[in-house]
Amino acid sequence: MAVKIRKEDALAYHASPQPGKIEVVPSKVLSSQYDLALAYSPGVAEPCKEIAANPEDSYKYTSRGNLVAVISNGTAVLGLGNIGPEASKPVMEGKGVLFKKFAGIDVFDIEIDCNDPEEFIRIVKSLEPTFGGVNLEDIKAPECFYIEQELRKRMNIPVMHDDQHGTAIISSAALLNALEVVGKNIDQIQIVVNGAGAAAIACVKLYVELGVPRDHIVMNDIHGILHADRADLDDIRREFATTRPVTNLMEAMTGADVFLGLSAANVITPEHLRMMASSPIVFALANPDPEIAYDLAMASRPDIIMATGRSDNPNQVNNVLGFPYIFRGALDVRATEINEAMKLAAVRAIAELAKEPVPESVNKAYENNALSFGPEYLIPKPLDPRLITTISPAVARAAMESGVARRPIPNFEAYHLELEKRVGIDQRLMSRVIGRARQEPKRVVFAEADTYKILKAAQILQDDGIAIPILLGDRERIKQIIKENKIDLDPQHCEIIDVVQEPERCHRFAQLLYEKRQRKGLTLHDSRKLMMQDRNYFGAMMVATGQADALISGLTKEYARTIRPALQVIGVEEGRRRVAGMYVIQNKKQAYFFADTTVNENPTADDLVEIIGLTARKVRFFDVEPRIAVLSYSNFGSNPGDIPAKAIEATQKAKRRYPDLVIDGDIQANVALNPRLLQETYPFSDLAESGANTLIFPDLASGNIAYKLLQEIGGAEVIGPILMGMRKPVHILQLGSSIREIVNVVAIAVVEAQEKKVLETALFEI
Repeated sequence: MAVKIRKEDALAYHASPQPGKIEVVPSKVLSSQYDLALAYSPGVAEPCKEIAANPEDSYKYTSRGNLVAVISNGTAVLGLGNIGPEASKPVMEGKGVLFKKFAGIDVFDIEIDCNDPEEFIRIVKSLEPTFGGVNLEDIKAPECFYIEQELRKRMNIPVMHDDQHGTAIISSAALLNALEVVGKNIDQIQIVVNGAGAAAIACVKLYVELGVPRDHIVMNDIHGILHADRADLDDIRREFATTRPVTNLMEAMTGADVFLGLSAANVITPEHLRMMASSPIVFALANPDPEIAYDLAMASRPDIIMATGRSDNPNQVNNVLGFPYIFRGALDVRATEINEAMKLAAVRAIAELAKEPVPESVNKAYENNALSFGPEYLIPKPLDPRLITTISPAVARAAMESGVARRPIPNFEAYHLELEKRVGIDQRLMSRVIGRARQEPKRVVFAEADTYKILKAAQILQDDGIAIPILLGDRERIKQIIKENKIDLDPQHCEIIDVVQEPERCHRFAQLLYEKRQRKGLTLHDSRKLMMQDRNYFGAMMVATGQADALISGLTKEYARTIRPALQVIGVEEGRRRVAGMYVIQNKKQAYFFADTTVNENPTADDLVEIIGLTARKVRFFDVEPRIAVLSYSNFGSNPGDIPAKAIEATQKAKRRYPDLVIDGDIQANVALNPRLLQETYPFSDLAESGANTLIFPDLASGNIAYKLLQEIGGAEVIGPILMGMRKPVHILQLGSSIREIVNVVAIAVVEAQEKKVLETALFEI
């Protein structure tokens, strides 16, 4: 679905907690005078001398080989036009974020105050010693064509204007597959293009490379058909001027097989589409609104194959499918350019990947049903983890075969593994979970709704279609917070419940609680008091009776007080003796799973076995296969003590109970996470091959301290706490959780509710 973006939210995102979206982080340890002496003076002189003797060694001793310049003069920014270099910087920073996120490539964004093409070329050329590649961005046509052409001639590193070639590459892959679906030959089709800017020209050039006859293409711009008798065409556009007797778009569309739109919203009507040939292919790529709305186009005729630039429609043509992985492959072979062979290799790699079986993680992120090659799945999804290991090797191989690679890859199997490690495939955990949550939003009750963070999170959850919020709290206080902070919550889709105004429901809930707990010391009077005064009891009972699907609380109260009502009302799931807590700790390489970090103070060996089972299941919930280390201060009996003994016993019992798990212990944390150390010292360990990604702590203190230190000192991204083992989804937030952390936990709860089919399994009949 389309994400609703508000001005205030966008400005706050870019301004806080620090301005901008990127920063420079040292890649070497700098903790002593010796480190500083190596990093700067006098040690830095040694690599300087090596590079002076052989400039190619700049790739060996500096970050140049993994560094791309994203460069713009701000003359054609998104849909904003010529807004200048300063105003283009947020977009260039965003491009840098995508390079890093999807391909592990570092970026310096450079905004140049220069509109003269020759001077711009001179400035960019002078930067060549700094970078391994140049991504040109948001430069207006026709200057962008000349600038890229000249920089490619004058520079000895890859240069690509993504506004041109990114769209061309992705849409070409979609075109090849669409033609296969409808059974048409590329050398026989007729194409109409609305728009004649940089992207449109690049698209038709690449289509011609793929086999479309040049005279089968008709282009239309704001002044009309690009016809040979027009006097206002520059040399680039004149190359695609037609001599056919067509005077307007309707005439051009008559009998056309393909429509490509790179222009403006709503310029195409159903009548245009009805004039096209059978099984028409329509790529309406104007953003944010296409040349014709998807639903309107699909309703205009049943045989249409359609793509847009929107994420809420099938077949999204998104440049992020291309540029990170194309540059990754080009950098890794130290290519001197990105040539046509490399672009075509990317096209074919993307097209072929769409025909492969789709991983379950991608299916879960995007659809209820399995994705498979066809009219609504012509190109892969942006969150497909196979993109980097498919496109980058194809581009690298094409660079080698076309003679522009200065450092060929000797072993592509090893390169495949290197690519996975470089970006950390597990980084996309929450993207997949949120995608799954959106497929079937559930009702989530918030017990602390009279707080700004909860209400702001509820707005985001509602906007993104992740959950249907139910807000418990003082109604007037909630309305006041919403008004004061301009929180845009749709009251028709967001129920507010003031418990003190719900005497009948409180009475029914109190009676149910009394019947459940009367032999555990609870009187009916106490039940009524709890239900009226503690919203955690009321919220838990809503979940237990099927009036809500999940409960979120804990933002303002300590953990033990918050979890107790849920345990008393909802309880642990069938076959379990206890619940446990887990955090997901993500660094730039991968995700790690820590348990128990919130619930069990000093678990026995048998308790640890139970925790191991709960944790393994939850790790698989994230589409990750657990490799479990039972932690201790000892390695395989090297030090005696109660904790090592408990870890050893728990490991042995867990191996018998869960024979399919990779698990070992007792083991120290640093050893468990270091495959090289394991292979050298403990090659017999089940974890020796890849190390652990799941850590089971021997007690609550060690687990709780570890994740909090990593969060505050290590700068890791933390997801959780995730409560495991409840009969229905309940999650207790960390005190002071951020809005993003709340949204993440709710998305997890929604997917859990989908899996548990909460509505079908009410614990109480009312």
